[in-house]
Amino acid sequence: MPPPDPPSSPRASIASSPGLVVVKVGTRVLTGTDGRLDGSRIDALGKQVDALRSMGRQVVVVSSGAVGAGLGRMGLDQRPHELAHLQAIAAIGQSCLIEAWERALRGHGRHAAQVLLVADDLQHRSRYLNIRNTLRALLDYGAVPVINENDTVSVEELRTSFGDNDRLAALVATLLGAPLLVLLSDVDGLFDRHPSEPEARVLREVAVIDAGIEALARDRPGGLSKGGMASKLTAARIVTEAGGACVIAPGRVDDVLERICRGDSVGTLFAGRPDAMPAWKRWLAWSADARGTVAVDAGAREAVVTRGRSLLAAGVTGVDGRFVAGDVVALATEPGGVFARGLVNYTADDLRRIAGQRTERIADVLGYCPYDEVVHRDNLAVLARGRPAAGSTAES
Repeated sequence: MPPPDPPSSPRASIASSPGLVVVKVGTRVLTGTDGRLDGSRIDALGKQVDALRSMGRQVVVVSSGAVGAGLGRMGLDQRPHELAHLQAIAAIGQSCLIEAWERALRGHGRHAAQVLLVADDLQHRSRYLNIRNTLRALLDYGAVPVINENDTVSVEELRTSFGDNDRLAALVATLLGAPLLVLLSDVDGLFDRHPSEPEARVLREVAVIDAGIEALARDRPGGLSKGGMASKLTAARIVTEAGGACVIAPGRVDDVLERICRGDSVGTLFAGRPDAMPAWKRWLAWSADARGTVAVDAGAREAVVTRGRSLLAAGVTGVDGRFVAGDVVALATEPGGVFARGLVNYTADDLRRIAGQRTERIADVLGYCPYDEVVHRDNLAVLARGRPAAGSTAES
């Protein structure tokens, strides 16, 4: 077993800073090749969750496996193609899944609390806050929330919606401000080359998720699970940009959660940015539904990202979508793509009219000037701030 990292390392920081841990468990971890739930694996995970609780940590579980459990319960060999039948299988499997988690936790004197979500729940601010309050109350009671997407009512879920439970777990982690997200899978972590190559090694730590890191994601098609390495990197990017850390680790190692929380070198650690986003901006950045896109020039992007300024009309080069004042919009450049999100102070039609204009010209163009800023800095969340592009280290 590798020794813990030095005291100054990101892994040691995880060990020395007990707090909330969001644990996502993938389908391939929870089910066997026949699609049925692996009761012994869920029992082992329940034991680990209890160990983390005994260490003083709160735990939220985001659990896949409902469709696979439903297939096993109904004796089916493959997923139905018709959406209604697929959702019905998920409903059947969901009861099996939560029963298994409750049984595994009850043996340690703890209880599971089922929470089913759809994408809209996190996009709307009032519902977002209500979910956060409910999850915090469950944690106060000592329960272990077990979250999954509500496949039975979310028409888009099994095709897109959250996309997969990796992203759902990342959004839950940002919702709660969790300092650590653990993605348990059937792989040992992110490899520095194709895992089948003899010299392939697990990257022990990734300082920044850049194009080179993204190129290492090699997903495999088919099977019961939807998430692959690409979706895990997306989840890791969300959490680390919000200020948390993320670990991709092997879910079938019996003490993997305890080892991660002790600071051991297991899996791949993605370090969070040093300045954590406040709760309001985490919602703006990752959960709110953007109603349109505002294109800006390079100077405006530099002012927002580097100098912490608001977005002014002079920097706007284009407007896409239909939105009203107070809606969430994405800010983007070409070819850089989306770099921030925020609450816009103008309608799409008005913004098209004042795009490229200096602030003192707004009243002349519109007949009034309600705001100097198109998006005020206080209502703006930057998605990427260019953390130091330190290299990544591989584990031999």
